[in-house]
Amino acid sequence: MKVEDIRAKSDAELASELTSLKEELFKLRFQHSTNQLENPAQISSVKKDIARVMTVIRERELTATK
Repeated sequence: MKVEDIRAKSDAELASELTSLKEELFKLRFQHSTNQLENPAQISSVKKDIARVMTVIRERELTATK
């Protein structure tokens, strides 16, 4: 997921994207704990996507308060 794609989304879309990413991270962690996860690097990738979305949300909050 690229930052340009994230910034093109609306606030509601970002909120739903964040929710779905957190659900995916939960599922990946569960698979990892039961030794069913084939690629553990997926966890870090999803974490980075969550951080990107949260960063864009925070940027919008800060620009809205100015």
